[in-house]
Amino acid sequence: MSINTLDAGLLSRANTIAQPGFNRWLVPPAALAIHLCIGMAYGFSVFWLPLSQSLGVTKPIACAVADPTFWGIFTDLMSALFRTSCDWKVADLGWMYTLFFVLLGSSAAIWGGWLEREGPRKAGVVSAICWCGGLLISALGVYTHQLWMMWLGSGVIGGIGLGLGYISPVSTLVKWFPDRRGMATGMAIMGFGGGAMIGTPLAKLLMDYFKSANGVGVWQTFVCMAVIYFIWMMAGAFSYRVPPSGWSPEGWVAKEHTNAMITTGQVHLKDAHKTPQFWLIWAVLCLNVSAGIGVIGMAVPMLQEIFGGGLIGKPELGFAALDTAQKSSIAAIAVGFSGLLSLFNIGGRFFWASSSDFFGRKLTYFIFFGLGIALYALAPNFAHSGNKVLFVAAFCVILSMYGGGFATVPAYLADMFGTQFVGAIHGRLLTAWATAGIIGPVVVNYIREFNKSAGVPADKLYDATMYVLAAFLVIGFICNALVRPVAAKWFMPEDQVAALQSKSSAMRSGPEGSYGIGGGAFDAKAFLAWAFVGIPIVWGVYMTYLNVVKLFN
Repeated sequence: MSINTLDAGLLSRANTIAQPGFNRWLVPPAALAIHLCIGMAYGFSVFWLPLSQSLGVTKPIACAVADPTFWGIFTDLMSALFRTSCDWKVADLGWMYTLFFVLLGSSAAIWGGWLEREGPRKAGVVSAICWCGGLLISALGVYTHQLWMMWLGSGVIGGIGLGLGYISPVSTLVKWFPDRRGMATGMAIMGFGGGAMIGTPLAKLLMDYFKSANGVGVWQTFVCMAVIYFIWMMAGAFSYRVPPSGWSPEGWVAKEHTNAMITTGQVHLKDAHKTPQFWLIWAVLCLNVSAGIGVIGMAVPMLQEIFGGGLIGKPELGFAALDTAQKSSIAAIAVGFSGLLSLFNIGGRFFWASSSDFFGRKLTYFIFFGLGIALYALAPNFAHSGNKVLFVAAFCVILSMYGGGFATVPAYLADMFGTQFVGAIHGRLLTAWATAGIIGPVVVNYIREFNKSAGVPADKLYDATMYVLAAFLVIGFICNALVRPVAAKWFMPEDQVAALQSKSSAMRSGPEGSYGIGGGAFDAKAFLAWAFVGIPIVWGVYMTYLNVVKLFN
């Protein structure tokens, strides 16, 4: 069944147009319900070490050593897809993480235009089916020890779900909040950054519950999380509403912008990618993401290998010298690091995107790149000094800006190209994320593997990686400096814009200001909707706090 054959009634865009009296503050919780679930993609590193000993349970069953040539590494990876006699390598599992973001960007680009026509509800439903169905296929892959099933399930099918779920609220919220574009896009995708903050400790609790002498508890965890996530994502999808064409908040009037970086025109989807601005912002996003995404994917193993016994008060013991019980202890502590990064990822999305309404998008990205370069370059020094506080603080700031980059870029696009096609343009721009999903993890994973095979101590495995990532940000800084306003020749005539808007949505009915928070208070329904997503976030923050206490003790 193709996407277009889904029920055109309940899931149609026409049936998601808000009715008079609708409160626009009900839409952000719907977006969060979906993004908090698919955001667990960031937390998948919590599964790598357990999966790397899924057969041996207490320690990995080693495979034959691969030929160190490129062809030898490639053939070993291909054989790992079907091998059942030995455990998987972390680097082989890491390709599933890469597939997440390659398919996220690809699916967002392919179906972004479809989403603009069909509306966010249908996209949210398809996202739930793909993401949760992919988890179930991955569970079967773990149970049968078939790596290809995990790549296909979560990596490919789940990646498609990530793409559709990720862009589903962006255009909608930009239109609901024309008075605060940055804040709106921050709300739209802040949940994606916080998914790991909730999902990582949940996964750890479930794996601890299901693990036994015969298994590490991962496949059962996948099944449970698939069921939980499906319920939440469907609730979010059916809560989406879109504003009628021409709607604006009560008392708000669009003003002529004196800032040349904010356009008052509209660029058609078919023309956006023909402009240099599109590709410069593409490069800005790609380089910012490449620098952060690989670190997120290896956050848990990275902290364990760099600080080793120092995490449990035994700094004299390197990671390799720890016994099974000690490794289990530091794994639990490292989950706190992952959760803390997720907390700053989610907070940074809202903080930096909202701040960009005042600083401007271009200056905000200059801050990201300038500060990021300094922190990546200093990270190895923090690690070698044994200063966990500075090391963790540096990556918390880096991850806040990484998340802020994602949340700010839709507003950057709206400023450059207008709001008419911003969701679809954003979808195409996410091919930058797909590219970064290859570059970032490959840089981190394979420099680590190369250094490890060369005998580099565990606490120095990531030094070269940090300098390479800092270089990425230098190039990103230059690309951002080259962004200029879009030339007038790319803007659509006003009558063409009016015709498109009349086709995409029913005309407004009801009195002026009857939609949105301007027409009423933050009522009980809005409070319950925010509680629905707020309670898990509070739980995630609390679990992060408990693990952070362990980290610094």
